[in-house]
Amino acid sequence: MNSQRRQGWWLLTLGLWMAIRAQAADPQPYTVTIHGTGIPALDAALRASSQLESLRKGAPVGPFALIGRAQDDAERLATVIESFGYYRRALTVTIEGKGLDDPGLADALAALPKDRPAKVEVAIELGPLYHLRRITIDGEISPAAHSAMQLESGAPAVAASVLAARERLLNALEEEGHALAKAEEPIAYEDQRDPVLDVEFKVNAGPQVRIGEILLTGMTRTHESFIRKRLLLHSDEQYSPSRIERARTDLLALGVFAGVSVHLANELDLQGRLPITFELKERKLHAVTLNAAYSSDLGGSAGATWSNRNLFGNAEQLNLTASALNLGGNATTGLGYDFAAQLIKPDFLARDQSLQVSAAALKQNLIAYQQTATTLGTSLNRKLSPVWTVSAGVGLEEETIKQETQECVAEPGVRYSPAQVTADCNKGSTYFTLVSLPISAKYDSTEVANPLADPLHGMRATLTVTPTESLGAGTTLTAAGTPIKTGNATFTIIQSTISSYFDLERFGWTRPGRSVIAVRALGGLALGATQFSLPPDQRFYGGGSLTIRGYPYQGVGPVFQDGNPIGGTSIEAVGAELRQRFAQNFGAVFFVDAGDVTDTTKPFHGTVSVGFGTGLRYYTPIGPIRLDVGFPGAHPAGQGYPFVEIYVGLGQVF
Repeated sequence: MNSQRRQGWWLLTLGLWMAIRAQAADPQPYTVTIHGTGIPALDAALRASSQLESLRKGAPVGPFALIGRAQDDAERLATVIESFGYYRRALTVTIEGKGLDDPGLADALAALPKDRPAKVEVAIELGPLYHLRRITIDGEISPAAHSAMQLESGAPAVAASVLAARERLLNALEEEGHALAKAEEPIAYEDQRDPVLDVEFKVNAGPQVRIGEILLTGMTRTHESFIRKRLLLHSDEQYSPSRIERARTDLLALGVFAGVSVHLANELDLQGRLPITFELKERKLHAVTLNAAYSSDLGGSAGATWSNRNLFGNAEQLNLTASALNLGGNATTGLGYDFAAQLIKPDFLARDQSLQVSAAALKQNLIAYQQTATTLGTSLNRKLSPVWTVSAGVGLEEETIKQETQECVAEPGVRYSPAQVTADCNKGSTYFTLVSLPISAKYDSTEVANPLADPLHGMRATLTVTPTESLGAGTTLTAAGTPIKTGNATFTIIQSTISSYFDLERFGWTRPGRSVIAVRALGGLALGATQFSLPPDQRFYGGGSLTIRGYPYQGVGPVFQDGNPIGGTSIEAVGAELRQRFAQNFGAVFFVDAGDVTDTTKPFHGTVSVGFGTGLRYYTPIGPIRLDVGFPGAHPAGQGYPFVEIYVGLGQVF
């Protein structure tokens, strides 16, 4: 008895000593070579699965632990190879040319110089690729569900494909109303002679069920009647996971809820239906957002928006905004402001139809003109499909604008010195009352809900037609204070923009979302009015981040004798960007823009101005922070304009 105890103590002491020695051993540096199989996807999966590779620098180990890590890797890598359909593979892991079960391996590692890394090599012989022979379904399913598996005899016996077929089968059965469907893990049978597998799926589809009682929980401010009227799901409809998910995301898109989760009952009700509960988590009622931007032409702007997300309990949204404009800038002459109020009523008279009412007070001090205006407007917006939206409305605007008169227009191609500018070119005040009926259609296939997010594919397009009646067409006070009546005017403004996004990943050049080409085209035309019968703020101007970067805001187009912008009756512009991301949150942009503004209704009859430049991006959860530097292809005609423009803002330019 005493002898047995002494032997136990000796074994325990020896084990502790070996453990302490192993922990105290110096880390053994090593290199890893995984010989390629010739299959890029398999080689990538092997490298990603290897702990010898992933832990080599971050978790150094001693010699004995290195052997254990290699043994674990051998099993892990063998599983990866088999998952690709190579079940007769041969995999050998050696350290310093010795197998992992070689009795002399530990001594060989101990004999290595301290700074000499051990050489770990993984050699692979794939053997034949296995294929599927028979695919058996043990259970009753529809032909459509069977087809949804997308698994056929003769296909490579890749584990991921077989498991994905099971998931597709379950999804298809659930879409057919089999809410309680079950499919066990597939069982594979290997042929002992030929490299083939027989696969069996055991399936219990269960009964087709309908949706039972729908419960809504978590609401404190939102009216349940509004949510039930909007809900895309109803009791007694056939159970369908996709229809349930569509209803969930639709409620989330209202902007009232921070989260919407769906819970299915554990059992059917007495009618054989499946009860469903929507758990709604309301967002905070009020929100305050701050905004700021800077460009060297328009200067700085800063403002704040206060929002009520659920004004009357039916997801009505009230937004109050106050902004300061024109804080410096080479295209401005003084401080401006923009105060706005906006009320949005969703599901007005019909689902997916909203009513928007807005009012604003605006002051702009630009080199082209100085404007003080108040506006009222209402519009009806209808979503026709996930990509199409149309709207129609009515607007009323009262404004006072100061701008030089038609007598001050410069001769084409002539640069005037200050001494040559006529004395009658002082700016007079003109008063306008404008009634407009804007109609627009929008298309968006980018699948990006946040307007500040970075689109990677798809297209955006907008067409707006705005018939406008200028009542009285304005009363102008000359420099001497004499009023001039100019009569009524009717005109129509047509504007269109289109942008498209191409991820270079589709050509296999880069990883998804890392390299994107974005292109933009825009055009505008004023019908029924000449250049000077249009109010100055209704004319088209080129230059700035919205049209031709590198040129100052309103710096492209016809000018007065002193070089100040007049504005035109048509505009065309195009632009292209290469957006390249690098590191985790940074990116660069290279861009070129071109366009012209003319005083005719004939497109492409003006002098084309070209701007180009580069920029940096820092990507945040709400969108990229933008810094662009643009250069004009030729110096603008205006007086004192710089040779470079700088733009800072949130979100991409387009």
